[in-house]
Amino acid sequence: MTRVDFHILPATGKIERDRYVCKLAAKAVRQGHRVFLHAPTAEAAARLDDLLWTFRDTAFLPHRRAGDPDEDGVRVVIGHDETAPDEHDVMINLDHPTPAFFSRFERVVEVVPHDPSERAAARERYRFYQERGYPLTKHDIDSDHD
Repeated sequence: MTRVDFHILPATGKIERDRYVCKLAAKAVRQGHRVFLHAPTAEAAARLDDLLWTFRDTAFLPHRRAGDPDEDGVRVVIGHDETAPDEHDVMINLDHPTPAFFSRFERVVEVVPHDPSERAAARERYRFYQERGYPLTKHDIDSDHD
């Protein structure tokens, strides 16, 4: 059964969600996972695509957009529609509502920013998973997180 983690960013707004998502994806790749970043729109997917090249000063995270040719060694795919790659085990979801294909992943990570409307949407997704019996974990991320 899919495990769902909610990463709650601090209310101070000191941690920018997309940059946090990039760091989280990099950590998952270092741990041997294949990551699918599910963005809400093509524009949001393009921002993540750009940021994955620049979020670290010394390196970038190899990645591709969904639909692009598969490349050896690329463990991060960015998508924004109703499809997801089959071979990935972690999905970082940035969309609302919960995408229909979420249960094909071993793990789903919901990153919740400080914006009140986005927090309300995250609560709805939390209830969605909870009502269906998925194991849920909440992580409060402090402002010193790197």
